Formats: sequence, C-alpha cells, structure tokens
Amino acid sequence: MLGRRTYDIFEAYRPYQPADNPIAQSLNAARKHVASRTLETLDWNNSTLLRGDVVAAVAALKSEAGLDLQIIGSGNLIQTLQAASLIDEYNVWTFPVVLGRGKRLFEAGAKVGALRLVASQTSATGVVMSSYVPAGEIPPGSFTQAEPSAKELQRRAKLAREVG
Repeated sequence: MLGRRTYDIFEAYRPYQPADNPIAQSLNAARKHVASRTLETLDWNNSTLLRGDVVAAVAALKSEAGLDLQIIGSGNLIQTLQAASLIDEYNVWTFPVVLGRGKRLFEAGAKVGALRLVASQTSATGVVMSSYVPAGEIPPGSFTQAEPSAKELQRRAKLAREVG
C-alpha cells in the first residue's frame, strides 16, 4: 500500500530501472493499492486506487485471503490506519544519520498506545531494523519511591525555596 506522494515517487522511478534490478523487479510485479483523494488514474502496472473511505477499503483488503499488506513510506496513510487500529506490525528502520528535520512517523494527534518489540537486527551499515506490534494501553509507571531519599527531600526543599 502506498500513499499518493510515495506512489508518485516510486512510479516515476521504479518502472524505468534495468530489468535485472531486484528491487524494481519486486515492486513492479507487486500488487499495489494506492490511497489518494486526488489521483483519478494510475499508470504503474498492478496498481489499484483505493477510492472513498480508505479505512473501510483497507479493512476490506485485510479481510481477504492472500499475502500480508505492507505500507512503504506513506506517513499520512500510516497515521490514518494507526488511528483506526488497522496496523498489526510496524517495521521501523532507523538510519544512523541526523537530518534535523523531516516528517514524524507519529504526529501529535496519534492514537496513544504501547508497542512491544518482537524483533531487531542491525545491518552492516548500522541501520537498526526493528519490528513492533501494538501492545494495548500504555502501562502507568512512576519513578516515585514509597519513602523519598534524603537527597530527594533536599531537592524538594530547594525547589520550594526557589519557587516561593
């Protein structure tokens, strides 16, 4: 599954790669479902436009027999499907670079929930590839102790003096 922006990037590049390029071979042959409110037609082979309510369309696709559905890129689509609890697993690749900008995977309005790590490995180039599954509510936690330490009591007293 692809959002419109990711589809535009891939469709302008992948079909034009050499026939022996394994990534292009795989993506060109794959069945692609594209979520878009603006596209009317899709030119990349094996591409289907998800029309209307994308949540309902994806829920219907998930109910069909067949291969797992995967989302590549497509942050807005991920956020829409995450809010509807339609994502069963997140495969997150963390690259060892600092860009200082970019789109967040989970924006401020994301549905709150815990994730459980189910697999992780590191590539030869340092890319950390982690798989997470939704794990329900976030368990409450606290750093408070039943009896605060002497150091904690000093810290609280100092803070009270500074504020007061």
